[in-house]
Amino acid sequence: MAKFSLLSVLVVVMALVFDSGVTCQQLSPFFYFRTCPQALPVIRREVFSAVAKEPRMGASLLRLHFHDCFVNGCDGSVLLDDTPTMTGEKNSLANANSARGFEVIDSIKSAVDRACGGSVVSCADILAVAARDSVVALGGPSWRVQLGRRDSTTASKDAADTNLPSPFSSLATLISSFQSKGLNARDLVALSGAHTIGQAQCRVFRTRIYNDTNIDPQFASSLQASCPASGGDNNLSPLDRLTPARFDGAYFGNLMSRRGLLHSDQELFNNGTTDQIVRGYSFNPRLFSADFASAMVKMGNLSPLTGTNGQIRQNCRRVN
Repeated sequence: MAKFSLLSVLVVVMALVFDSGVTCQQLSPFFYFRTCPQALPVIRREVFSAVAKEPRMGASLLRLHFHDCFVNGCDGSVLLDDTPTMTGEKNSLANANSARGFEVIDSIKSAVDRACGGSVVSCADILAVAARDSVVALGGPSWRVQLGRRDSTTASKDAADTNLPSPFSSLATLISSFQSKGLNARDLVALSGAHTIGQAQCRVFRTRIYNDTNIDPQFASSLQASCPASGGDNNLSPLDRLTPARFDGAYFGNLMSRRGLLHSDQELFNNGTTDQIVRGYSFNPRLFSADFASAMVKMGNLSPLTGTNGQIRQNCRRVN
């Protein structure tokens, strides 16, 4: 009889864990197990389709999740449009004329809501899963995404300007920025490895290719052709010119060859503080993949709204 009672208790506990309606403060990979088991397969299908049409979109979706989490936590605030009373994160220094993929998130949200029979999955969770699926679509590692985030009802341009790392940052500034989020130097280097995919605008690497000394001269010269000393601000260059559409460890080899595109990239292999981590990832891509997956889970746990906090937005661009 005692065994039966214990089993009954376990069944009830598991049911509560799987039920997304419970006001549990813990995220769980099984959050939508009962309320919408189709959610994750639908997100994966939509992401794979978007990346197949435009490989660059994988990097854009991954970046959206990062930019969301670093500003007041992983709460979907980066997706909110401005209103007469709120200037959101889309117009911050790091996002204006740069952040992209919002239309893809809109499409994913619509597809998920159709599959779930209503607005069950938060925009913040969609961002987290889409980031993982984007990496997988480009040949990178997978990980179990923790779920159960709710969406914020506000956003802040000022908070984004304050919290998002700059491509002009020194290593000390980068380490401090990540430490303020509970992320260590190893997390910083691993997450920076996301720059193995995607592109950057001339305006954010011009100073590096004309003024930095810790740069391969031939690399700098080749970039100056498409990024003149003045003008061409929006001209694009791959962050990793070797394999720009494949998620791999080539980025770290670039740093060791002084071929990091951004000043903040090359800072990771500059003065010895994180050099050994870069070397380790360059020589052991499996280690990079494992650490990247772990760091993404860690980052995805930054100050989520759970329980009755926030809301599940029906439209990711505006509050209900």
